[in-house]
Amino acid sequence: MKHLFDSSSLKCSKIVTNTYSTSFSLGIKLFAPSIRPHIYAIYGFVRYADEIVDSFDMYNQKVLFHDFVNDYRKSLDRKISLNPIINAFQEVVHSFNLYAYAEDFLQRMEADLYVTEYTTKEAYENYIYGSADVVGLMCLRVFVNNDETKFNELKHSAKHLGSAFQKINFLRDIKDDIEQLGRSYFPNLSNNTLNNVTKEEIISDINVDLREAYKGIIQLPLESRFGVYIAYRYYLKLLKKLKKADSEKILDGRIRISNGLKVFILTKSYLRYKLNFL
Repeated sequence: MKHLFDSSSLKCSKIVTNTYSTSFSLGIKLFAPSIRPHIYAIYGFVRYADEIVDSFDMYNQKVLFHDFVNDYRKSLDRKISLNPIINAFQEVVHSFNLYAYAEDFLQRMEADLYVTEYTTKEAYENYIYGSADVVGLMCLRVFVNNDETKFNELKHSAKHLGSAFQKINFLRDIKDDIEQLGRSYFPNLSNNTLNNVTKEEIISDINVDLREAYKGIIQLPLESRFGVYIAYRYYLKLLKKLKKADSEKILDGRIRISNGLKVFILTKSYLRYKLNFL
């Protein structure tokens, strides 16, 4: 009867995804049914780890995080966890050989408990790799169904897509990161202050990531291509809004994409996809 527990675990991961991210939820719904459960499991796990270090400041975050990590590592040996989010994720880790990527991710999440500022490009890129690039690589292994040749062909683009998404999130959330979490990720900020020159430097770097990411998106298997493309289009639109906004406006509040605009992007992207204009 363990399949009932596994099924309920995946449903929990799906609930977490739908609760925390409308954009990614919609993207996942556009994947083939065979892919969706694995991506829900990945997102649920990385979201909970991130929430522990970002949102639970009224609790002992270090203890909570270490318990979460220990439960995950035990699950790898036991092949089960009574935490449904971990249970769903450990099965995907075993199925798609995600061990190293998961460890890299957890190390970077733990760094958020101790590191408040990234002052060098090397430290910044190292954090981006472990917090975002590896998530893209985990998803890619699912997309190509462990096809090693295809994975190696597309992993460069998958890393750039993860980087682009993370950097856009950092730019959008810069006010909360600095004021509420006491963190500064961009090494080119001056005294944790964003100005228009620095903003353009950051956006220029993100555009490089997006160009490299697109090269891989159009080569993804059909089962996942459109869903990833939609997420790419959402973030591209968000970046354009950030580019138009003055740095002071970004520091004053969060730039968002309305649900109406998301529907418009989805419709337009679907037409381009069906007409093979990607």
